[in-house]
Amino acid sequence: MTSRKLFFVIGGVIAAVILLVAIFVGAIVGLALYSIGKSEASLTAKTFLTNNDRLKQDIGNVTDFGSIITGSVNSRGSDGEATLSLKVIGEKRKVNANVSLMYRDNRSWRVTDASYLNESGQTVKLLDAYEKEPSPTVNENGK
Repeated sequence: MTSRKLFFVIGGVIAAVILLVAIFVGAIVGLALYSIGKSEASLTAKTFLTNNDRLKQDIGNVTDFGSIITGSVNSRGSDGEATLSLKVIGEKRKVNANVSLMYRDNRSWRVTDASYLNESGQTVKLLDAYEKEPSPTVNENGK
């Protein structure tokens, strides 16, 4: 075998290994982003942002969210914490929002902190720690 053929064979093997590693890493990252985006925590965050009056005043009604939700969702036994970053698309403009959530004793996710960056780059808080959270509504069946 000539040195030129040997060079192409070794180069092809190296390129194939690099391609396999890139596909493997891409699959892991894609699965992680999909899991975060479809989690109960992200659904709770989206519901909170959609219904938040302060956010609606600035960007209009929320029409959609960006396709990629980043952050972390950690569960330990019956407790969990999540920190998520979402692109919120409103009727007037788009903003990047950060939402922190938690649950205790296997209860549902609760928003503990939420904010977004407005047009001038200032952080706008969406949840006042001293504001009383509305109690969940109960329908006529008691659920």
